[in-house]
Amino acid sequence: MANILIIDDSPTDVRVFTTLLEKAGYKVDSVGNAEEGIERVRSELPDLVIMDVIMPGMNGFQATRTLTRDPVTSNVPIVMITTKSMETDRVWGLRQGARAFITKPVNEKELLACINDLLPSAA
Repeated sequence: MANILIIDDSPTDVRVFTTLLEKAGYKVDSVGNAEEGIERVRSELPDLVIMDVIMPGMNGFQATRTLTRDPVTSNVPIVMITTKSMETDRVWGLRQGARAFITKPVNEKELLACINDLLPSAA
């Protein structure tokens, strides 16, 4: 069973994503800010990270860049999920190292297909 870490400051989004992912057979944990998320990824090395972009303090772009440039965490795939829907945001997110960029509201099938592509042997 793959472990997924959600880094998002919205309790509602965390609850929605957790319910969806647990129903699909994933083990899910979450943190409410980027700084704590970076520490959790470093200490637990989840199989995949779902990263919000707009958070207080460090944003998801900065956290993704930090994680993908760290040799310890660079192999952990990051899926950015955000309300930021401009093409420049998507390009910037992918340039920071995200493996996928999905805009809210999230299509359940799209998210699960994305995760399955990044974790072919998961769940």
